[in-house]
Amino acid sequence: MRKLQQGFSLVSAIFLLVVIAALGTFAVTLSTTQQQSAALDVMGARAYQAARAGIEWTAFQVVNSPLNAAAPAPCATNFAQNSLGGTLAPFAVVVTCAAASHVEDTSTVWIYDVSAVAQTVGSPGDPGYVERVISVKMGK
Repeated sequence: MRKLQQGFSLVSAIFLLVVIAALGTFAVTLSTTQQQSAALDVMGARAYQAARAGIEWTAFQVVNSPLNAAAPAPCATNFAQNSLGGTLAPFAVVVTCAAASHVEDTSTVWIYDVSAVAQTVGSPGDPGYVERVISVKMGK
């Protein structure tokens, strides 16, 4: 009787080791994925703030333009990577602006259609590539 049961504990021990190793591998993979996702989420928030900085730069240009100006305020620009500084340094920001004039009575009102795109270096599909776009309309 004893001879038939020899080796059974070895099989169950190997099975338990394989199961525990698989669970450990799954836990490490899940943890790594969550950390990468959190890092990309932070980069997305920073990209939004970089695009917003471009919009605010344009708003500053529009606010400081003279009333009843014959020409629109200069509002399109590019911020190269590392020009914003701090945590926004990895982002390049491209601000595009289209201006249209409207005459109301004796005043000229300029309407600006502004778009700011903040992105990291690379191309879509690259790991770590982040891009945010903000579009606004403003007038003066």
